[in-house]
Amino acid sequence: MSQPLVTVWNEFRHEKTNETIRKIYPKGIHTAIADGLGEHGIETLTATLDEPEHGLTDEVLDKTDVLIWWGHAAHGAVEDAIADKVKARVLQGMGLIVLHSGHYSKPFTRLMGTSCSLKWREAGEKERLWVIEHGHPIVEGLGEYFEIEQAEMYGEPFDIPEPDTLVFISWFPGGEVFRSGCCYYRGRGKIFYFRPGHETYPIYYDKNVRHVIANASRWAALGDAPVPVFGNAKPLEPLS
Repeated sequence: MSQPLVTVWNEFRHEKTNETIRKIYPKGIHTAIADGLGEHGIETLTATLDEPEHGLTDEVLDKTDVLIWWGHAAHGAVEDAIADKVKARVLQGMGLIVLHSGHYSKPFTRLMGTSCSLKWREAGEKERLWVIEHGHPIVEGLGEYFEIEQAEMYGEPFDIPEPDTLVFISWFPGGEVFRSGCCYYRGRGKIFYFRPGHETYPIYYDKNVRHVIANASRWAALGDAPVPVFGNAKPLEPLS
């Protein structure tokens, strides 16, 4: 797979106000994610909520192959016009990777058409992510499963459309399971929802998590997909 240009978006609020989070991600979650992609040879840009146009100007989006979205407490602060622009870009072919609590983000809920609600519990539980689609590019280079020692629990039901491909299921010691790696096709765009990543745990330094995000970034890039043509169509063959 070729190397895309990836823009990592982060609301970048908690890291400025919470000392615990700042110690884990002193330069922001977006920087940790971008550094992980850099380890895999992927070029990145970053954008944050409080920049003009949330950092997602037309100039930035024009050169973005894949947009990674991390948000938690400020979903409502994202301007509707920017969320609509991101949705439109995905339909045109830009890849979108939505991480952890980004399930409630405006771009993701608009593209899913559902509430995207779920169960959750913050108790520092172990998460075991099982690979269930072994031939998928996103899981290339992984074992049968991998574990995160401390994570926020997400549990079913997860109010999303049935994934086009489900590549991970997570298990938690409290008994819950969760569809934690969900692939979708919307228009010409590819979307991957990936569950790990609570802000008070150093999950974005985990080598397996970084590996998955890098694989997903390559998978989600447009490539040479045909452009759909709509409207009245002339026949390709003579009609009698």
